[in-house]
Amino acid sequence: MELALSLTWMAFVSWLILRAYSQRLLFPVLEPVPSAIRDPAASVSVIVPARNEAANLERCLKPLLDQTYPPDRLKIVVVDDHSADNTFAIASSIAQQAPNLTVVRSPPLPPHWVGKPHACWIGAKTASADAEWICFIDADVTAESALLSSAMALADSQQLDLLSLAPRQRLVSFAERLVIPCGLYLMAFCQDLTTVQAPDSDKVTASGQFMLVRRAAYEEVGGHAAVHDAICEDVGLALRIKRSGGRVLLLNGKLLLSARMYSGWRSLWGGLSKNLVEMLGGPTATLVTIPLVLLPALTALLLPAVDGISCARGSSAGCLALIPAGLGSAAAISLHIAGATYFRIPFWYGLLCPLGYATGACLAIDSLRRRWRGKIAWKGRTYP
Repeated sequence: MELALSLTWMAFVSWLILRAYSQRLLFPVLEPVPSAIRDPAASVSVIVPARNEAANLERCLKPLLDQTYPPDRLKIVVVDDHSADNTFAIASSIAQQAPNLTVVRSPPLPPHWVGKPHACWIGAKTASADAEWICFIDADVTAESALLSSAMALADSQQLDLLSLAPRQRLVSFAERLVIPCGLYLMAFCQDLTTVQAPDSDKVTASGQFMLVRRAAYEEVGGHAAVHDAICEDVGLALRIKRSGGRVLLLNGKLLLSARMYSGWRSLWGGLSKNLVEMLGGPTATLVTIPLVLLPALTALLLPAVDGISCARGSSAGCLALIPAGLGSAAAISLHIAGATYFRIPFWYGLLCPLGYATGACLAIDSLRRRWRGKIAWKGRTYP
C-alpha cells in the first residue's frame, strides 16, 4: 500500500509537470516590434480606468506617452473613478504637457453597475470618434515603449477582434511572493488552453490588465454596458465577443508590460477574494478545487515523512516507497523553485509552495463566504 501511494504520487506530479510544459507552449510570448507596421497606422484610443491610483498612475502614463506607435494615431483617456486620493490631480498635471492625453471624471455610478466596467464604458464613449481600436489598460500596469506597436501588429496580422496580454507580475511583498505564483500555477493547471484558445470553443480566457479591442466588435456586443454588473468584466466581455464570431486571443506579454496588482496582505486578500469564485468557475467548482489544492500540498510534505518514519523503523516496504515519494515531492518543489526564478524572486519561495496553496485555499473559502453573504467590497464600494 505504501509503495502504491508513493508511485501514484510520483505519477501525479509527473503529469502536472508535463501539463505545465504543454500549457506553456500554448501561451506564446508576444515579441516586441520597433514601430507600427501598417501604413497608415490604425487609430487607437487607450483607456486607463483609475480609482485611488495615485501611487501607480505616473508610472503607467509616462511610458504610454512615450510609445513608438505614431503619436498622431494615438489618444489616451484617463477616467478618474471617484478617487479619494490625488489620482485626478496627477493625471491632470501630466495632461498639461501631453496634448493627446485627456482626463475625465466618471459620473455617479448607476444602480447595478460595478465601478470598473462603468469607468471603462465612460472612457470608451470619450474615445476619439475615428478610433478603430480601443485599448483598456489598468493603472497598475507599466508598458514598454513598443507595447502598442507590437500589439497592433499582431492583432492586424492575425485578424483579431480582441487581444489580451498577461503582464509580468512584479512581486515585492511577502504576501505577493507567497500567494500569486501558486495562484497562477493553479489557473494554469485548471484551464485547458487548447480548448479556451481555440477559435471554435465556447470558452475564453483574458486578462483585464491589457485588452485591445476592435471598436466595431466592442460596439456590436454592447461594450462594457453588456457586462455592467460583472466583477470579472474582462472575461465576460471577451466571451461575448467570441460568441458573436470575433477572434479572441490571450498571449504572454512579459516582454512588453509588467504590473504590480497588490501591495501587501490587505490589498491582496481583498483583491483576490472579491472574484476568486468566478475565476475558479463558480461556487461548486470552488468547493471542489479547495480539497484538490490542499491534498497535493499536504502530500508533498507528509508522504515522504511517513515513508521515512516507516523506513527508519525497519520496514523494507517503507524504504522502497520513500524513493518515489521523495522523487515526486522533490519534483513538485523544483517546479515551484523554477517558478520563483521566473518571477524574479528568491528561490526559497518555491520551498514555501505548500503554505502558498494553503493560503490560497483560505482565500477561496473567504471568497465563498462573501458570495453567500451576498456582498462584495472593493476599493471602498460594496456590490451585491
